[in-house]
Amino acid sequence: MLQLREWKNVTPELFSDEIRPLGEPAVLRGVAAHWPHLAAGDDMLDQLAAFAGTQPVEFTIAPPQSRGLLHYSDDMRSFTFRKQSAPIGEILKALKATLDNPGAPTIAIQSVDLADCFPRLAASISLDLVPPGTRPRIWIGNRAKVATHNDPLDNIACVMAGRRRFTLFPPEQIGNLYLGPLHNTPAGTPISMVHLTEPDLARYPRFAAAIETALVGELEPGDAIFIPYQWFHHVEALDPVNVLVNYWWNDAGEAAQEPWDAMLHAILAIRQLPPAQRRAWQANFNHYVFLANGNPGAHLPEFVRGLLDSDAPLDKAAIRAQLIRALTDRDTVPGP
Repeated sequence: MLQLREWKNVTPELFSDEIRPLGEPAVLRGVAAHWPHLAAGDDMLDQLAAFAGTQPVEFTIAPPQSRGLLHYSDDMRSFTFRKQSAPIGEILKALKATLDNPGAPTIAIQSVDLADCFPRLAASISLDLVPPGTRPRIWIGNRAKVATHNDPLDNIACVMAGRRRFTLFPPEQIGNLYLGPLHNTPAGTPISMVHLTEPDLARYPRFAAAIETALVGELEPGDAIFIPYQWFHHVEALDPVNVLVNYWWNDAGEAAQEPWDAMLHAILAIRQLPPAQRRAWQANFNHYVFLANGNPGAHLPEFVRGLLDSDAPLDKAAIRAQLIRALTDRDTVPGP
């Protein structure tokens, strides 16, 4: 594994002009060091309890034998954890009770809206590296391990308490990560079936190639990490109490879901075609969608390019209408 590149004294200009355009993850040292309420261990839990609301939230609990792995059970009919709901204050008390117990269960509040659960805390922190209005989310727990997964979002995660180890893989490693089911997932996104901290290379041999590309970094309180869109990441909380606040965003806005929908449609329409036909459509996608040969309409006069002109704005409403007609009319004639 290689160490993640680290940046210090990160300003919004440095992030937008130099760090983000690289398209690679980066450790942002000290980005959240100015935040209040940074503490250690049970002090942080006491502080959070003072700020907590009274509404119940969902949390995850796993028995000691799970070793912190939040994953599928061996037979994949269930998970190594269960989800429950309780007021935040009660969850924090349960978490505090685990501090001196090496055989304690894994307890984790995962990705709840910070302003909803800790409104005063939310009002006291900010991050000027993300788009205005990006809502922070908070993660609280003991030594949990979040399985390798990716998100269709950019992400900056800031450590408030404890240490976290992040291990990241580029999107191109998807075939070497042995992803699980697309829909029956622990938390909404497919996860790698390989336990990063206990890899079974006999069962998952291609994972050895993924490890060669992995980037790893360890964050202290006040540090942050930038995780670009669709980069796979495994997160291991290293201390008895760990608190993280993250900011997710996608510049595509409401259109962020469309690539996933397109992939599902492609699975439906293309995956079961004969190999020669799949290769033909792969060439079409590379040419028209991924622009492997540049602008597909560059050789045509502008007034006849239509959808071929990758430099022109799309008439999304018209395209959606055509797709809806095609999906609802069995008699639709194939082709453009």
